[in-house]
Amino acid sequence: MKQKTRTLYALIATFVLCPAAEAHQIWLEQPEGENAVIRFGEFGDNLREASPGLLDNFGAPTATLFAQGKSKPLTPTKTATGFALPTRLKAGESLTAEDARFPIRAFQRDGREIRNWYWPAARFITDDAAQEPQLSFDITPTGKAGEFRLTFKGQPLARTEAHIVVQSGWNKSARSNAEGLVRFDLPWQGQYVVEASHVDRRPGERDGEKYDGINYVTTLTLVRRDGVAPLPAGPAARPNPGKPAQ
Repeated sequence: MKQKTRTLYALIATFVLCPAAEAHQIWLEQPEGENAVIRFGEFGDNLREASPGLLDNFGAPTATLFAQGKSKPLTPTKTATGFALPTRLKAGESLTAEDARFPIRAFQRDGREIRNWYWPAARFITDDAAQEPQLSFDITPTGKAGEFRLTFKGQPLARTEAHIVVQSGWNKSARSNAEGLVRFDLPWQGQYVVEASHVDRRPGERDGEKYDGINYVTTLTLVRRDGVAPLPAGPAARPNPGKPAQ
């Protein structure tokens, strides 16, 4: 099943309904010789949303660099294809990003208005060293290659499906155990993105705006230098034209 379809089912089937644009994820990547960047789209479908278009739906993404035991907030700069970050990660460093201010969406289902808060987040790691969770819904390495822990508000998240994908579209899925652990083989060289979603159905209010629940979607990006030569990526998908959020 393609990543786009799988993500859509994970969000829509578990949380009543979700606007199609919000079935996307964000992920972090660092092109060879360039600074890190936040992307929005479908990594496995080689889809990177652009501006003008769905990239304009973002509220105010933030990012944090973790290096030498310290954290440093970074200011993303919006470009036509993502949000550029003023850093190029070195070995032993990691990076997180999220948009906790993504606009709350209202839509109709069975004659009832549903208000949905979509909360995308991402992490980039440069090695397998164990890390502590920093994001509300996080995927962190455990120190073992191919093993990751899913946590929600710092606590292990059990029985949650996660997926790992490379840009050619190759993907695998696994369900977290009681300790929130998932394990994947990493046969290919190149970039992997691990993705998971979690729905908090508790209604609430943000800045006076009510919502019926929160869709958390988080990713972890890693790059392997060893393994089988990767399959080529498919042609780049055309970004969606969507209108900017009002």
